Order: sequence, then structure tokens, then C-alpha cells
Amino acid sequence: MKVRKLSCFILLISSLLLISACNQNKVTKIDLAEVTRSIFYAPQYVALEKGFFEEERLEVDLQTTWGGDTTMTALLSDSADIALVGSETSIYVYAQDSRDYAVNFAQLTQTDGTFLVAKEADEDFNWEDLRDSNFLGQRVGGMPQMVGEYVLKQHDINPHEDLDLVQNIDFANIPGAFASGDYEYVQLFEPTASIFEANGQGHIIASFGEESGQVPYTVFMAKESFLDEEEETVKAFTRAIYKAQQWVQETDSLEIAKVVEPYFEDTDVEMLANAIERYKQQGSYATSPLLEEAAWENLKSIMDEAGELPGDAPYEDLVNTDYAEQIIEE
Repeated sequence: MKVRKLSCFILLISSLLLISACNQNKVTKIDLAEVTRSIFYAPQYVALEKGFFEEERLEVDLQTTWGGDTTMTALLSDSADIALVGSETSIYVYAQDSRDYAVNFAQLTQTDGTFLVAKEADEDFNWEDLRDSNFLGQRVGGMPQMVGEYVLKQHDINPHEDLDLVQNIDFANIPGAFASGDYEYVQLFEPTASIFEANGQGHIIASFGEESGQVPYTVFMAKESFLDEEEETVKAFTRAIYKAQQWVQETDSLEIAKVVEPYFEDTDVEMLANAIERYKQQGSYATSPLLEEAAWENLKSIMDEAGELPGDAPYEDLVNTDYAEQIIEE
């Protein structure tokens, strides 16, 4: 009888150990939607390519959803678990009294990522030069356009009165429209801005990121219910992003470019390195996932200045810093 009980006990312990081992080796799948493909998001691609997600037992399936509206739709309809998108989209959803709204939990970029590109070279550029120009703008209500308007107003230029402003071009088609049209100025992200410069199609003459200060420009967000139900998954995801942010901060731009090159097959690695270096020099890449309240208030001020702030957007409701704070303290 004692031998039988001992055998049963050993069998039970073995089963528990096996279950524990299986749980430890369990891989969680994450559907991640990014608003566009941009070298501006280099730390995200680093996390994928360097295996930082795999180290956290996460299998991340990245899809590019091209635009804030479609990205947020993917998130809210459960086509994506996590979205990398402008934090202003979470404010728009919150204003609609959504029961399960999107919450920002890990910041990726902390400045605007666009550059002012002119058709003609201008070494002595002054913001006053923009008056009465044919300016190809960004989508109404999107962060690039709101930051652009904010910066122009800081230089006493009303974009809707002092410019011939065009805003009816889809985000993905703006570079092509600028190249083929008679527009004098445009806002472009990297590496497109550098590609235009290299091809003689345009010239980078100013940075909106340098002009506008810190703002939670692109943030990882998830529905409130997902954060409540998948705490360990979100924590693991945030840890992987933090590893990537630290690696980017400490690594040479050319080495970063070589790592993320598979996501930009049509762009020369040296050009990618130059774009990464430009973003690093102006502090665009957040060095931690923590979204601080001062940056959130700056975002609201920019939206309010553009007439796009739909109502109150409480930091304590729309930003969850628990995961970032825990990871940073580890």
C-alpha cells in the first residue's frame, strides 16, 4: 500500500512539473498593427529582429494598417491586440464615450517625425518664406498636420490663411503627389525625406520635431479590457520594447540600419543610417516606454491649438504607466 501511495505521489509530482514546464515554454501570440511603415519606428523593428519578443515568449505578427483610422478600427474590432499609432487616436475614441476605449501603455517616439521638404534648395530658409506658398499638408486631425500647424503658428503663420494649403491627399500618396505636382513644400517622414533629397526631388530645410518639443507622438496602445485580462502579456511586450529602446540608444546608427534593413528593402542601408542618426540626434526615439504627464499635456495643447481636441482627455484614464514603471525598476 505504501509503495502504491508513493508511486501515485511521484506520478502527481511529475505531472505538476510537466505542466509547469509546459506553461513556462508557452508562447503567446500577439497581433500588432502599425499605422505605417517608417524608420521612425526603428526600435520596434529592432525588438522583432533581435529576438527581444521571443525572449519574452511572445510571437508577434506585425501588420501595417496604413492610417490612424484603419489602425484604430483594427484594434477596436479585435483584428489587432496592440496598435502602434498616434496617441491622438485614443483621445478621439475616448470622446465617443466608448465602453472599452484604447489606453496608451508604452511610448515609442517622443517628438514629431516629419521634416519640412522644399522643392528648391534654400540654405537661408526662414519660416516667413512659407507665406503664400503652395503647401501640401497632411490629413486633418492627424498628428503630422496638427504639429505642423502648431509650429507654423509659433512662427506667426496661420496655415489656413497664409498658405495655399492642400489636405485632400491620402497619407500614403503624399510623397508621390509632391514629386509630380507643383507644390513648393511638404512634410515628410524619413527615410522618404532623405530619398527625395538624394534623388534631387526635394531638400530638407527644417525639422518639425525640433520645433515642437516632446510629445507622445507614436504609442503602443490596447483596449482597456485587454490590459485587464492580459497583464503578464502586456508586461512582457513592454519589457521587449524597453530592451529595444535601450539597444537603439547605445548602438551606432549604421548597425541599427543593418538590423532593420529587411523592413526597408528598397532603401540603401547608408540612407537608413543617416535617417536613424537624424532621429537620434533630435531625440525622437523614446529611451523608455514611460509616457509622462507633461508630454501628454503638450499633446493636448497641440490638439487644442489645431481645434481638434474633442473634450477632456484625462491622463489617468488614457495612460497606464504601471507596466513601464515596473519594467524600468527591474
